[in-house]
Amino acid sequence: MPWSVMTPMSARREFVEDALRDLYSMTELCHRYGISRRVGYKWLDRFLRDGPLGLTDRSRRPHASPVALEPALVELLLTTRRAHPTWGPRKILAYLAHRHRRPHWPAASTVGTLFKAHGLVRSRPRRRPLGHPGRPTTPMTAPNDVWTADFKGHFATGDGRRCHPLTIVDGYSRYLLACQALGTPSHVAARPVFERLFREYGLPTRIRTDNGAPFATIGLCRLSQLSVWWLKLGIQPELIEPAHPEQNGRHERMHKTLKAETARPPAATFGAQQRRFTAFRHEYNTERPHEALANATPGSHYRPAARPYPAQLPPIEYPGHFRVYYVSRNGGIRFGKRWVSLSHVLIEEYVGLEEIDDGIWNVYFGTFCLGRFDERDRHIHGAHNRGHLKRAAT
Repeated sequence: MPWSVMTPMSARREFVEDALRDLYSMTELCHRYGISRRVGYKWLDRFLRDGPLGLTDRSRRPHASPVALEPALVELLLTTRRAHPTWGPRKILAYLAHRHRRPHWPAASTVGTLFKAHGLVRSRPRRRPLGHPGRPTTPMTAPNDVWTADFKGHFATGDGRRCHPLTIVDGYSRYLLACQALGTPSHVAARPVFERLFREYGLPTRIRTDNGAPFATIGLCRLSQLSVWWLKLGIQPELIEPAHPEQNGRHERMHKTLKAETARPPAATFGAQQRRFTAFRHEYNTERPHEALANATPGSHYRPAARPYPAQLPPIEYPGHFRVYYVSRNGGIRFGKRWVSLSHVLIEEYVGLEEIDDGIWNVYFGTFCLGRFDERDRHIHGAHNRGHLKRAAT
């Protein structure tokens, strides 16, 4: 025999039946049911007045509201909104206040609730949370372990051209690898600078940057065209947390010195400004003592990387148990009969999927973990465990 389930309705019915039998006093009966005498009398009175229907829960909505909008005012507000669908509650109230005399107008929040209740407010799609891998913790224990890169705040030179200095530093030795004046902080402008450094100094293990362009985007794992190129070269991109420049403190401190010695005031021309940067870089690396290096120079601690820049980009290979997919021109892959969106920066690249559970796949670009794909919701959830989990070598 199944257990009987006591619902509030059945408990009230039993209470009323016991009360009508007059076997217990109201005080004893209420004590047995764990309710107050006021509640007991309330349910008994409702039953005697309305019968079994009196035991059902009643709406708590008030019968009348002294602050409710008048029907004529409601119609006026709705008519104005329909005539001006792009106007918000504050604008509509200001518009009507100049044309209609009233002692009081409702609050903008009340008008907004009215518009929403009548379907006159289009809900905005929720933006996908970007997430972030968190504070970078890679130690800088040797040259080329971590390069740091950033754009110094732009300024105008004397000829009116806007200068965006791109600075790249070896984190361990503080060696200023490049200080290049660029006209725009773009991928097209920045890539040749990195390519020249890779040819001259070799490839670092990681490059740490902030979350701005061209180093990062708002796409999957914040990958950009520049960081995808780094990954194909075997360089791991590493991002500091948004609004935390202190996580790249060595670089920011160098920027302070750079600004004081080269940009106050700016040079007369763009070319002259670059000559200032070149002279500063030579002095900073070979002559200026650095207190963090026991007053040695950065040039005395830096050595080029062991990995040379390849003549051709090496192909990305995946283990045999991976499923490999081509990213089409619209930035997605075809998974069976389903379309899965990835990122436009991976167009014409190959990604690998490794099944880790039934219908659950880890998605990789090379050794970089892009996230986790669940066949049930057909979405890739970006990796938040530092964004670049390395798979076990096979």
